[in-house]
Amino acid sequence: MRHIKLSLLATISGVVGTGVAGFAIAALLTATPGVTAIAQSAQNPPLTPDTQQPGKTTAPKLPTDDNAPQQKPTNAPIFKENTDLVSLPVTVVDPYNRLVTGLERKHFEIFEDKVKQDIDGFRDADMPVSIGIIFDVSGSMKGKLDRAREAMKAFVETSHAEDDYFLIGFNQRANLIAEFSDGQTLLNKLTLVNPSGQTALYDASYLGIEKVKQGRHQKHAILMISDGQDNSSRYTYGELRKLLKESGVQVYCIGIVELGGGAGASLDLQGQAILEEIAQTTGGKSFFPRSPAELEDATTRIALELRHQY
Repeated sequence: MRHIKLSLLATISGVVGTGVAGFAIAALLTATPGVTAIAQSAQNPPLTPDTQQPGKTTAPKLPTDDNAPQQKPTNAPIFKENTDLVSLPVTVVDPYNRLVTGLERKHFEIFEDKVKQDIDGFRDADMPVSIGIIFDVSGSMKGKLDRAREAMKAFVETSHAEDDYFLIGFNQRANLIAEFSDGQTLLNKLTLVNPSGQTALYDASYLGIEKVKQGRHQKHAILMISDGQDNSSRYTYGELRKLLKESGVQVYCIGIVELGGGAGASLDLQGQAILEEIAQTTGGKSFFPRSPAELEDATTRIALELRHQY
């Protein structure tokens, strides 16, 4: 059983990026100033500069298991692997957070514990993905579902035509609303959901991670849309976090906030921190749009990133 400490150091023309991915990755792009490589990035850059949060004096406290040993938080979690082959999605962006495409195997080096590793396979193809949509249909989503549906339409339209999707809706229970199907079937199912009840975010996430592994495509991802923290799950946050670390599935989170109320109006600090950590732990990203336009931009950005990873 291998214990791999996940860390990333990507240095290109003096620019350093960090993330979680199991290895250090040096992208050799001396001809491309300022480009940063992010391997299952732990850094979640804002969608636009005005979506950044104001400075906080106190960090939100994340939930923990009462029986679990307390550890200092880290951006470099340790994953257990029992194979010598590790799949490593890598996203490369420029200083303007634009995706960099067209790179080749020779542009990358991979290190484990400062020891250079062989790259056994390299892919720069626009490949389809099996995607789980985890959609908050709790009572607090009233008044927000219409713009969330529109954002999902933009996501499907931007995604690979052969992507397949399943849909989990959750309030006080997590329910599989749609089995793996095409994008239009997903959108049709979304028109049938009505918000009510509490929020079983952890249960829905757990179900989604287990379900997405059944997808027909080699690459798997989760898109979670919610507006609040968990208050109804049977699984604990610690149990979910353990599964996230072991799954190898990237999770992207979108927190829908109140229009005109600032970036923390609908999500309290703890709820927002949970979504951020879920995304960070898995190498995804989290977004907290404050308008319908920013929400659509976030879903489009996620779809494009999934299509243009190495």
